Amino acid sequence: MTNIILCGGSGTRLWPISRTLMPKQFVKLFNGKSLFRLTLERNRSSCQKSFIVSSDQQYLLAQDQTQETPLLDDAAISYLLEPAARNTAPAIALACMALDKEEIVLVTPSDHLIKNEKEYQVVLERAKKAAKKDSLVTFGIKPTFAQTGFGYIEADGEDVKAFHEKPDLQRAKEYLRAGNYYWNSGMFCFKAGVFLKELQKYSPEIYNSSLQAFKNATLTTSKALASLANIITIKQDDMLKIPENSIDYAVMEKSSKVKVIRSDIGWSDVGSFDALYEELPKDENGNTINEKYVQIDSKNNLIYGDERKIATVDIEDLIIVDTGDALLISKKGSSQKVKEVVQKLRQDSQLHNIHLTAHRPWGTYTVLEDNSKYKIKRIEVKPGGRLSLQKHFHRSEHWTVVSGTAIVTLAKEEKALRANESIYIPMGELHRLENAGKLPLVLIETQIGDYLGEDDILRVEDDYKRQECN
Repeated sequence: MTNIILCGGSGTRLWPISRTLMPKQFVKLFNGKSLFRLTLERNRSSCQKSFIVSSDQQYLLAQDQTQETPLLDDAAISYLLEPAARNTAPAIALACMALDKEEIVLVTPSDHLIKNEKEYQVVLERAKKAAKKDSLVTFGIKPTFAQTGFGYIEADGEDVKAFHEKPDLQRAKEYLRAGNYYWNSGMFCFKAGVFLKELQKYSPEIYNSSLQAFKNATLTTSKALASLANIITIKQDDMLKIPENSIDYAVMEKSSKVKVIRSDIGWSDVGSFDALYEELPKDENGNTINEKYVQIDSKNNLIYGDERKIATVDIEDLIIVDTGDALLISKKGSSQKVKEVVQKLRQDSQLHNIHLTAHRPWGTYTVLEDNSKYKIKRIEVKPGGRLSLQKHFHRSEHWTVVSGTAIVTLAKEEKALRANESIYIPMGELHRLENAGKLPLVLIETQIGDYLGEDDILRVEDDYKRQECN
């Protein structure tokens, strides 16, 4: 069985923890592990292969975290890179086209939490048996309260009577009382060929355009892993020709082959800070545990932040999230509105897009100070990593090595720099930074110029074949 892991989405309701370039599935929220890594670990005992569907930027995050996951066979990992999001139906179709038609696939989001893994394995076996009989299986979560943020599945045993949109509160209460309505988990199990046949039957435009995109795709291998992994990259023009639609609308609501498996697996989509609060460990006062938190007579608060002390006095039922460059304060019960904050930020800010620490294929950089005329960064380059051969038109740079050994290319010369040594990069000069050592390279970069945006960069050579400023 192959686990198709969908990595789309930016998790706007968990801003400022989740950002476009570091969405919630890759944030290490649970004992140093991300939801993506937990998904990999949870399914590896049932699935011999993992097929990760993501954007090109999220692929690099996924690749890093697959390397961090112990006992994971890199040779059994494949990637499908989408240059544009077209929802779940095309994403799943493109992945299925790369598999044998008889292969059973388990489709899972990468950003859900499942706490009862023993029952989860039981449910997977039931789903697998149904899939072998050519059923399209969906997993219905037994509702624990009248949730208005999920779609519902109306069931008669394992037969699906109807799919229902997100209800209002009164309708959600009726669903809860009825007992045969389940939350739609967004997880599926079926043979790759059966799904594609049903997609062709009920959504031929999606099927045909996806097939053409798949035929035009490029196949490469990743050299960053100990064992090479297949990478299928879809061309942007082909991707944009595929109609945008979800698997529910495109297939599941129309097919007669659909079955639902009741799943009491301790499931949460961790889709809001209220949901996250329920999953995090708490102290005797109901406050989430945080080493940076000091409280006086405060109860039942979600406190997130690891950079500076957070102190509260006489408050209850609040959400306080501090990420260094942004502070969110919300009443519990209102955290669904955070996505409205993100909509406003998109108008005049990059705070929705990137953290102070940005992840790149070669390592990370952290903005320490940002002014209209200068910017200071901490740069860490992984062993064997190197930045692109590049130049800037509006700024000069000064690099000072903190630890490790830097190999610096400046114009046509190459120089090695060690701790406490520095070099000046003039505006407009070609340059490159490389870590040829076995330890991380850390340096401080000072930029000076009239424009310090990340898009002031011309790449001449790049190991990661990037076109934009990432």
